Amino acid sequence: MSREFNVPPVVFPSGGNPGCTTAAAVIQKRRVPTTPFQPPRSSNPNLPFISFDVNSAAASTSFSAAPHFPSHIGSSGTSFEDEPPLLEELGINTKQIYQKTLSIINPFKINHNLHEDADLSGPFLFLMAFGLFQLLAGKLHFGIILGWVTMASMFLYVVFNMLEGKNGNLDMYTCLSVIGYCMLPIVILSAVTLFLPQGGVLIMVITGLFVIWATRVCTRLVVELANCGDEHRGLITYACFLIYMLFSLLVIF
Repeated sequence: MSREFNVPPVVFPSGGNPGCTTAAAVIQKRRVPTTPFQPPRSSNPNLPFISFDVNSAAASTSFSAAPHFPSHIGSSGTSFEDEPPLLEELGINTKQIYQKTLSIINPFKINHNLHEDADLSGPFLFLMAFGLFQLLAGKLHFGIILGWVTMASMFLYVVFNMLEGKNGNLDMYTCLSVIGYCMLPIVILSAVTLFLPQGGVLIMVITGLFVIWATRVCTRLVVELANCGDEHRGLITYACFLIYMLFSLLVIF
């Protein structure tokens, strides 16, 4: 026996029957395709519409035409050939560093006039070379070397000005330059000790000779540059000896 279900009838909004679709109804529901980049037509015919052309926009934004610069720009300025070298702009005078280095090598003939113009380029090169030779010996002393040089310059500056009082004319910058250039014997010592046995009598004797060399050169430069340190030469020599003896301990131990 079949069972009946009370199902309400389906009512479509259009009022038509989905089983009976005519060609006119299909055409009415089909949307008319629009042209790309064209907005839908407005119901108000008085509104203006500006069309967008892709081809004209691409042509207007092309880089085919090179920009035109005025010919007078850069003509009044200096050219690259007239500019000074880079080392000269940085304040590094290689010829002066070479001459000062030669004056340090001969401890019996020192030209103090070359060191009147103090600089830190040469001392920095010597300190980096000293640290490099120590690194080859298995010792990392870059920070210690820079710190000790700064403290040694302050020590020599304070000692000299305490001895001379108001007559002292040795500034901190000159002290740092002189101590840095006089580090050349210690740099040579660090290079020589790479080929010598550690802890022997020979290395102690060679270290003493290089320390005396550096002490003599530094004392001579400080006395000549200050112009008033002849009566305190012994105390200045003792201060310089302590400074370079301290650096020589880095090489020995």
